[in-house]
Amino acid sequence: MSASGGTKAIVAALAANLAIAVAKFVAFLFSGSSSMLAESVHSLADSGNQGLLLLGGKKAKREATPQHPFGYGRERYIYAFLVSIVLFSVGGMFAIYEGYEKIKSPHEIEHWYWPVGVLVFAIIAEAFSFRTAIKESNAIRGKLSWKEFVRRAKAPELPVVLLEDLGALVGLILALGGVGLALATGDGIWDGIGTLCIGVLLILIAIVLAAETKSLLLGEAAGTEEVEKIEAALVDGDTVTGVIHMRTLHLGPEELLVAAKIAVQHDDTATEVASAINAAEERIRAAVPIARVIYLEPDIYSESAAAAGVNPAKSPGGTGPDEGH
Repeated sequence: MSASGGTKAIVAALAANLAIAVAKFVAFLFSGSSSMLAESVHSLADSGNQGLLLLGGKKAKREATPQHPFGYGRERYIYAFLVSIVLFSVGGMFAIYEGYEKIKSPHEIEHWYWPVGVLVFAIIAEAFSFRTAIKESNAIRGKLSWKEFVRRAKAPELPVVLLEDLGALVGLILALGGVGLALATGDGIWDGIGTLCIGVLLILIAIVLAAETKSLLLGEAAGTEEVEKIEAALVDGDTVTGVIHMRTLHLGPEELLVAAKIAVQHDDTATEVASAINAAEERIRAAVPIARVIYLEPDIYSESAAAAGVNPAKSPGGTGPDEGH
């Protein structure tokens, strides 16, 4: 994901959510609708989330230090994880509490045109934000399905904004349904039920976000396509005759660490091996530009030793037919 693409989607979502939060809260003050209060808090939490994503992106650009020699790229993952916590605690739990209170003590919605008008405005604004996120995502997701894109994306911002906007749109429809049923039946309990549904929806989205960002925080390997490009770039068929085993790790969305043990000829000189390693590093960076940190260890490959010992490709992070992703 390009930084500009992610930032554009975040800013669009932030602008929409701030405007919607104010409008929803005004509608709550005039109507007393718990759905509108829950939705105003939801939009306020979403605004805070976009602020966290922007802050994480800024902090991730800091230069590496002796204490953090691989830089701060993972700050983006940390702030994305915080977003899931905020969405769960502030948005989801508050909506469930408000829904329970409204069901326990229902009251009629006043000035119905306020919540209905604001919800229609909010749906239009969220649809614009969602459209921006979809457009930015389509530019990088290639042939991946939306589910695969959310699960495999190494940059967390667009998946977070996509899920937030989707949740906001569905939440607005639930709120509109709750308000509409409350107005049609004259029973405010429907407003509370709509609020409860919003809370459950937000918690489910928060759980998905937490699970995906947790995987990124733990450290994910490069995708299959990148691994294949790196392996192909390593072997020159002359000095470097094969890859004994290799590990890759994302230091951030746009920075990859590559560590590999490569097979060289037993009669190669140290100068020839050093030149081959330098050339291999250049080929890797040309094939996969985000591979910025590369460590290559030359070794003499022995078929008998490999057959007798443990296959390194089967160890965690290895590359081989038995590796799971």
